Amino acid sequence: QLDQLEKVVEFEAKRQHGLVKIAEKLQNSKFGEISKNNDVFDITDDFKNCESKIIQKALRDNSIIKAIRIRNFAGMFGYSPYEGIRLGKEIGQIVKFYGIGGVFHSDELPNYGIEEKDVFIVKKILEINETDAFLIIAAPLVKIDFAIDSIIKRISQAKKGVPAETRLATQTGETIFLRPRPGASRMYPETDIPPIIITKKELEDAKKNIPKSWDESLNELQKKYDLNLQLTEQVFDSAYLEIFEKICEKTSIVPTFIASILCSTITNLERNGLNAQLLRNDEIVKTFEFLTKGKITKESIEIIFENIMSGKSKTIEDAIKNTAIETVSKEKFEKVIENIIINNKEIIQNQKERAVSPLMGIAMKELRGKVSGEMVNSILLEKIKMFLENSHN
Repeated sequence: QLDQLEKVVEFEAKRQHGLVKIAEKLQNSKFGEISKNNDVFDITDDFKNCESKIIQKALRDNSIIKAIRIRNFAGMFGYSPYEGIRLGKEIGQIVKFYGIGGVFHSDELPNYGIEEKDVFIVKKILEINETDAFLIIAAPLVKIDFAIDSIIKRISQAKKGVPAETRLATQTGETIFLRPRPGASRMYPETDIPPIIITKKELEDAKKNIPKSWDESLNELQKKYDLNLQLTEQVFDSAYLEIFEKICEKTSIVPTFIASILCSTITNLERNGLNAQLLRNDEIVKTFEFLTKGKITKESIEIIFENIMSGKSKTIEDAIKNTAIETVSKEKFEKVIENIIINNKEIIQNQKERAVSPLMGIAMKELRGKVSGEMVNSILLEKIKMFLENSHN
């Protein structure tokens, strides 16, 4: 955040100056090189009786415990030129990069359940004196060597001052180690990131779960639901594939109609400025269930979705009430048609059965969403024929 920028700059300036002061102190000491062959010791068996909860958890997880000896380095891990600026803290952040939490240095021990007797054991194994320092690290076998290499490298860099690395700003205005900076030795595959060991079983499981290709998936979907290619592609590439299949399973509605509503009707309503986010998946499913039960008509679905997507209703039940699209009884429906016939006798006499077209528009204005268009057309044509027959008689 921008308001944290000043704090981050102040912290990083303090940190970098602190690292320079640590480097100056090391340059005036007898601190030398660390040998991975001669200065790193496996102390797993020696720490089996250690009462530290961190160490005991590491042992239960079959982790390895190693100690690193650093000659003429006593006090340097805990040396703090500024509050919160310590080399020990820097090392801890690097170790976390490898997903390791168990690392301790001699300047903070005994502590964390590691007692004086444990420290004595380490000093005896490492053959160190009061001017030397050590680190204890607990980590899985596949990670520990990478972590130790990074620790040795970081301690060696401490003599030079500020290392080149990528850091992350925190919410408190500080920075933490994120990853090493690219360099000549940073080739692909990454040399500074531990490899992930993939077992034969994992490979076999992966082969079994290889997803189908785009064409295979389309072909399967098209055959299963008898859709045309264009509608198949629209459904497959939409956010409604899962809900489409769910509705097809739960209802007997023709899949083509379901796909058309999900991919065309909702999209068209969005283009008119309505919000599809307001239309929850469970309400979409419920709408098609209502259609199956005869509680609503096909024509009413767009009205319901429009009402919900405009924010006027939250549920299908509310939308039905707010738009007054409850299905009407056959008697009431036929009464509406009969009134339309009576009020438009001249049109029927002039156009005969062709009058069904203009009268259909009048009927749907009153019955839209309450009766299916097919039903309106069928009954209207039937009533027109009856009117014409009665007129001849």
